[in-house]
Parts: sequence; structure tokens; C-alpha cells
Amino acid sequence: MDTDAFIAVHRPQWERLATLTRARRLDAAGIDELLALYQETSTHLSTVRSTNPDPALTARLSLLLHRARLRITGARTPLWKHARTFLWEDLPAGLYEARWAVALSAAIFLVSAVLTGVYFGTDSVARSLMLPEEAQRSLAERDFVSYYFEGQASGFAAQVWTNNAWITVQAVVFGVTGFWPLIMLVQNGLNVGLSGGVMGAYGGLDTFFVYLLPHGLLEITAVLVGAGAGLRTFWAWVRPGSLPRRWALSHAARALVTVAIGLVPVLLISGVLEAFVTPSSLPPAVRIGLGVLAWAAFMVFMLGRGRQVHRRGVTGDLSEELVGDSVATAG
Repeated sequence: MDTDAFIAVHRPQWERLATLTRARRLDAAGIDELLALYQETSTHLSTVRSTNPDPALTARLSLLLHRARLRITGARTPLWKHARTFLWEDLPAGLYEARWAVALSAAIFLVSAVLTGVYFGTDSVARSLMLPEEAQRSLAERDFVSYYFEGQASGFAAQVWTNNAWITVQAVVFGVTGFWPLIMLVQNGLNVGLSGGVMGAYGGLDTFFVYLLPHGLLEITAVLVGAGAGLRTFWAWVRPGSLPRRWALSHAARALVTVAIGLVPVLLISGVLEAFVTPSSLPPAVRIGLGVLAWAAFMVFMLGRGRQVHRRGVTGDLSEELVGDSVATAG
């Protein structure tokens, strides 16, 4: 099928359908015409999908039919249903689609953190080049733990949440560059590794994990997810596959926004854990256990629920009926 010729022949019908859809009032003849054009346009969309599935034309006709359907039925989806769809379908699907990029981000972070920790933990000369011995001892004996007792817990939680959200936003926004998430991952890995190496050298490795794991498992995972989602947009730009480049990038970017919004409550939970659980008087095993439970719940949501909705075709992107002309220029 010649797409250009198909558009030229049927454009007047589509334009007329759009006009009727926008009209404030319709008489009986107008309603009959609206219904007839809706049925014809539905046939056109089926023809396009079965013969020459042009993504730009498909999105355009889908949006047109969606608007016409709302005009015909007068249906409106309640806000709570939109929220439920986002939280229970779109978000886990977006997280699941980014799983391999997240795994790559985790590998980069862990390698840099472990190598740095072992290096600075076993080499006193290298350690002294980064921190004077007095600063090392202060960190191991006082500063690392005292950080979690600064100020009021509620204010500390808000500060931690804001800081982590800012780091994640950077990974998301600049992910399309490809290099910014990598720099951020290595930098954070070096910081964690240096702290762990110093604590280990002074016999405080157990303290390091007791005060890191309760909140750090979920917090670091959220940062890794943000970095992975950002890297996924970069990969969609470099290797779009069978889709037009801008179409693939648009899809990845919209799914990335879904992930970014979904990480806000995750980072809030990690901030609450860091402010109220990490420095609490609870036994270390209980504190770490609470952190593990929060992290495991997020992973089940991301990989378990995400896999379920992904199998049904949910991608974390907007539905094709809502994408509309914003992606019609991406072809």
C-alpha cells in the first residue's frame, strides 16, 4: 500500500471527523455523520496496521479515534483509575523494561566500589594520599556514625530524600548522553568504596555495613534504576532497531519519565529508613532486616509484577491512543 496516496485519499474524512469531534453541539445529522466517519476511520486504521504499519500514521489515527470515541460515549476515566494503572501497570512495566540497563549499572557500581574498598583498605599509602591519617581515624571512630544522628530525624529524612532525588534526576535527565550516568556510577562507587576501605582498615567494617545496609540497599538500587533508565534512552538513540530513531528515543524517554516519577516514593522510603531506622536503637539484625524487606519488596515489584504486565504488552509508555501527534513527527 502506498501510504502517501492512502493519506491523500482519506485525509478529508479524517479532518471532517476531527471537526465533528471538536464541535460543541451536534444535531442528529451531525451525530450520524460522526458515527459513520468513526467506523470508516477504524477500518482505515485496521488497513494500515495489517498492510503497512507506519508508526506515525498509526499514532495519528489512534488518537483521532480515541477523541471521537470519548465524544460518542461521553466516557471519562476516574482519576483513581489513572493512578492505579500508573502504579500497578505502567511503573512496573517501565522498571522491568530497563532491567538489563539497571543490571549493567549495578555491575559498574559494584565493581568500582569493591575494587576501591579492597585497594584503600589494604594499602595504607594510597589511603593516606586520599585522607590524612587523623581524618581516617576520625571517620572510623566518630564521623561515619555521627552523620546519621545530625539534626531532627524528619528534617534529616527530607534532606536525604532531596539529595538522592537530585542525584537520580541527573542520571535520568542526562542519561541520553551515555557518559553522565557512567561517571555518576563510578564516582558513587569510589565514595562508598573509600569509606568502606577506611572503616575496614580500622576494624569498623561491621559498623560500616550496619549503618549502610538498612537504607542503602533501597537507596542505591533506586539510583541504579535511574541510571539504567537513563542509559536505556542513550541505547535507544544509538541502536533504535527497526523503529525510526526518533520514534525509538521518544518511546524510551516516555518510559523513562514513568520510572523517574515512580522512584520518588521509593527514595522517600529510603530517606525515612535512613532517618528513623539506621540510627535507631534496634538490634543491628532487625535494622538490616527491615532494609532487606524494603529492598526485596521493590525487587518483587520491579521483576515479578513487571514481568507479569510486560507479558501482556504493557511497556511503561503512553498508550498509542494518547501518544498522538507528539510522536507523529518521529517517523
